[in-house]
Amino acid sequence: MKTLTKAIENNMNHDILSSIIRSRRTVYANTYINKVVPEELLIEIITNATWAPTHKRTEPWRFIVLEGKHKEKLGEFMLAYYKEHLSEENFPPSRYEHTLNYPKNATLVAIIFQRSKRVQIPEWEEIAAISCAVQNMWLSCTANGIGGYWDTSEAAIIYGNRLDLLENERCLGLFYMGYPDPFSDKPKSKRKPIHKKISSHNI
Repeated sequence: MKTLTKAIENNMNHDILSSIIRSRRTVYANTYINKVVPEELLIEIITNATWAPTHKRTEPWRFIVLEGKHKEKLGEFMLAYYKEHLSEENFPPSRYEHTLNYPKNATLVAIIFQRSKRVQIPEWEEIAAISCAVQNMWLSCTANGIGGYWDTSEAAIIYGNRLDLLENERCLGLFYMGYPDPFSDKPKSKRKPIHKKISSHNI
């Protein structure tokens, strides 16, 4: 009986995990409502990030929670950046207010690549580790009904690099998270059939 119960529990855990992975979506900040992600939950989400695989345990990440006036400052920065770098055709005045207010309901976390001084690891491996860490954050958000996405735009990276970073650090973008409007359309996604993405090789 215990064996059967354990098998059922394992199957349920598998189903829950698969559901969380497959329901993860990019949820943009303009759909977030004015509801703060609790500090305890935010710490839990970032803690899960630190359990990503890391070669030689370099843990090449640091996370900066942007508080205070950062939402306002980020909106102002994005507005100025896009006005400077995009044509009026691609960034018309009708988008100015939207851009200015875009981060207002988001919890913002800067993703910082902290290059190890102790061990020399190929950079791609370190960035792969950080990507796994961000995915852990994303899945943790999904499990808690929080929308999120990783903004790797040039504007986001420049903003993050203006923070108080160390010599061996650079920003890899901003992670937005927030509670999505329950009345907004949920993002949909699909993947190609698995038989088109998996093959076998035998010698």
